Amino acid sequence: MEKFADEAIIEVSSGAGGNGCVAFRREKYVPMGGPSGGDGGRGGDVVFTVRHNLRTLAHLRFKHSFKAENGHDGENWGRYGHNGGNVVIPLPPGAIVRDAESGALIRDFSRSREDFVFLKGGNGGWGNIHFKSSVNRAPRKALPGKPGLTAKLKVELQIIADIGLVGFPNAGKSSLLDRFTNARPKIAAYPFTTKIPNLGVLTAGERDVIIADIPGLIEGASQGAGLGIRFLKHISRTSALVFLIDLSGDNYLEAFDILLKELEAFSGALTAKKRILAGTKTDLPETSGRVQELAAKYPSEEVYGISVFSGEGIKELSQAFLRLTDAPNEMSLEETDEEAFDDEPTDFEGDEE
Repeated sequence: MEKFADEAIIEVSSGAGGNGCVAFRREKYVPMGGPSGGDGGRGGDVVFTVRHNLRTLAHLRFKHSFKAENGHDGENWGRYGHNGGNVVIPLPPGAIVRDAESGALIRDFSRSREDFVFLKGGNGGWGNIHFKSSVNRAPRKALPGKPGLTAKLKVELQIIADIGLVGFPNAGKSSLLDRFTNARPKIAAYPFTTKIPNLGVLTAGERDVIIADIPGLIEGASQGAGLGIRFLKHISRTSALVFLIDLSGDNYLEAFDILLKELEAFSGALTAKKRILAGTKTDLPETSGRVQELAAKYPSEEVYGISVFSGEGIKELSQAFLRLTDAPNEMSLEETDEEAFDDEPTDFEGDEE
């Protein structure tokens, strides 16, 4: 099975400050010059940055330790040491950084896309030029640099999309994503083709709608059955849901109820999202009249019939996607996030090295 890296444990360390220097001016005609030891440089910071070209945490799978550079020591002639370079850790949008031991939320990158300085480097030590006084003309004192900080973190990823495609395996989610976008997911005529979430962008005029194809759910997924359980959490980061119902299947009239039950068992907030139903494969002879039956069973739901193969209903469904993302959701994305992550971001003090 293709692995989707959505969790990682990493250790990060900021750089230590450079030591101050003890030195004296020794020049021709100035044999007894004063102190000239420079300060040490500041240690590098640990910085997280959002990179929109990243979709997973695969780059953290094999590299678990990140350390910023130490500051350089001060030198003679009053020269300050160079500051240590920062260590920059790229993360995909939607990443969440937590303390690995306590689980306390440190940063949610779905709400903030700005660079985040997590650990600051240690300050450099003073050189002996700072300790000259009227009673001590030749101080032999300098300060060491401050140590950096170290922390062990858990990084999690939850996909952010405007619309999440939900359905049983082989319901046509990947085919619809391929039709609407240039995501080009793997498509085949057997269940569980999609094993990692796929993202695509539906462009309509000046509007972009991000669509997530979530791996297929099966009955009992909320208790660990099938491939869907580990990806149920990704659905919580979508603004609206589109339930794809395979009209050629024997359980086409029960599929929506089963899917709703699994989502509610995982989180009641998922069933409060805006949603529409799309019956797929209307080009097949055995699906004739089944869209009307589905609409009759769920009169309060917005139901569409589509065929990716023939193009039937695709234009109408794309317009429905735009309407779904126009109006604010009854339960906004932020409110859903707060339910899943009800702890506030914390200021991490860190442990000195």
